[in-house]
Amino acid sequence: MSGREHGHDPALPHAAQVLTQPHADDELEVVPGFERENLQGWIPQLATEADIRAVIEKAFDYRGDVTITRKNGGEITGYLFDRRIGPTLENSVVRLMLASSNERPAIPYSEIAALAFTGRDTAAGKSYEAWVKKYWEKRAQGEKNISLEPEALE
Repeated sequence: MSGREHGHDPALPHAAQVLTQPHADDELEVVPGFERENLQGWIPQLATEADIRAVIEKAFDYRGDVTITRKNGGEITGYLFDRRIGPTLENSVVRLMLASSNERPAIPYSEIAALAFTGRDTAAGKSYEAWVKKYWEKRAQGEKNISLEPEALE
């Protein structure tokens, strides 16, 4: 549909444009949301290569810290911010941001004995709809200069 059919006149300046009537194409398309999987506290079994790869994908989408136990017994806790997927476990690597330092260690998938979702999932239960609901509740109570602050992480 052209701009003219939509009520726009190219001869008029943009500020003077007026739409005649709402058009059926102007309605918002609403896509349903999805439930986030609650992974906080989960310690999955890593029996096969497929298990390791699947759990690392979930950890990559997780918005909290994970604790990785290496096959040598060492543990490391941090936010899994990157993973590089290779053809083998030896060629695949995860990278963590550590809370205690600026290090960004890389750990090959082949060295991972266990992975636990130990940190608080900062995205769990949070949504734009909940934020807007709080705003309208405060406004209905007559509050002015409403400022909604995020919850503290720790």
